Amino acid sequence: MKAREQLPLHASLSSRPSVPPFPCFPALPPPHPCTPLFMREEGPWGPPPAPPSARISRWCSSSSSPCSRGGRSPVPPPPAAGARAGRAAWRWRSWGSPGTGRRTPPTSDPGFFWNMNHPSFMSAQSVYLCHRKFLVLIFCPVYNSARNVAYGVASSPGKRASMEDFYEARIDDVDGEKVGMFGVYDGHGGVRAAEYVKQHLFSNLIKHPKFITDTKAAIAETYNRTDSEFLKADSTQTRDAGSTASTAIIVGDRLLVANVGDSRAVISKGGQAIAVSRDHKPDQTDERQRIEDAGGFVMWAGTWRVGGVLAVSRAFGDKLLKPYVVADPEIKEEVVDSSLEFLILASDGLWDVVTNEEAVAMVKPIQDPQEAANKLLEEASRRGSSDNITVIIVRFIDGTTGEKSGDDKETTNDQHS
Repeated sequence: MKAREQLPLHASLSSRPSVPPFPCFPALPPPHPCTPLFMREEGPWGPPPAPPSARISRWCSSSSSPCSRGGRSPVPPPPAAGARAGRAAWRWRSWGSPGTGRRTPPTSDPGFFWNMNHPSFMSAQSVYLCHRKFLVLIFCPVYNSARNVAYGVASSPGKRASMEDFYEARIDDVDGEKVGMFGVYDGHGGVRAAEYVKQHLFSNLIKHPKFITDTKAAIAETYNRTDSEFLKADSTQTRDAGSTASTAIIVGDRLLVANVGDSRAVISKGGQAIAVSRDHKPDQTDERQRIEDAGGFVMWAGTWRVGGVLAVSRAFGDKLLKPYVVADPEIKEEVVDSSLEFLILASDGLWDVVTNEEAVAMVKPIQDPQEAANKLLEEASRRGSSDNITVIIVRFIDGTTGEKSGDDKETTNDQHS
């Protein structure tokens, strides 16, 4: 099977009259996880009515089959206006379910578009629809009783011929508590490790018995467990594969960021850019000492590399370097309060050309996290980034006032569309 990949940049309906219309689904923000909608390749084409400002989540060419998973797709009920609660039950069938035609949900909040394409269901075939490349644009506001967040994702192969970046953004109910989970995974040596981590890391984490009571311990143990399981599953492969991981877990008023490798997490707190992860590079004194204590070595080969091969000192996978390249995450915790404005998670395709301070300065005036993610991706491309680029922006919104956290409090939840 071909590698699953995200799609590069595209955000305009009017600029491409030659391609099929986009199946967009306007809907109210759900009170719990966004549910992917699936489409069949033989489905009817043409979106439901939508305003000119509509953004695109995903579209499928009628000649491709990356998402030909038919059948009904349940949809979480929309919240009532203002209170963002209520259970007005409604659902619609996936596009192209035989004999159904096109059915659409209510459009009271037309600025929001359903995440039809969770990255778990993407494939390499998606990258070249109608011989063009497009960007996956996902904007999925998430609401809970204490703290609201809205997020956007932008991902592109950039100048690379292949796409080894993966990401995941999800909200789960764990022991009766809403938990937000966001991750960026930058693969190397192929996509096997990054794809495996994306598919299993958070699923393993929410099953951990101490996830709520001792979240830090659960994260550390889950990183190592997922690494061990990947190495076992990948044992028959002759080519080594590995992946970085930068993840953010939101539990109540706690933000826990964990990472291995050089995908980075940066927050804006009180208007200041603060790195909440550390790039794991083999030339760092403590990392080099750890590697040498384990019997390995670090040498220069264009840059400092473990064994002269790998430019990061911690990662999932990399079985041939495993005694030295570990998946032990560094974990930092922040309190989610009114001073915490937003979080940026990104692969090194962004951070190689954009500083922490520049990224925060670019995101701060942009109220929509999707637009902010697009902005950073476009800026990294403009500056000549030579790597895959993936960006997740998570904005924190005061759940009691409906105002954005931080100094700038002009945008309400309803305006995050």
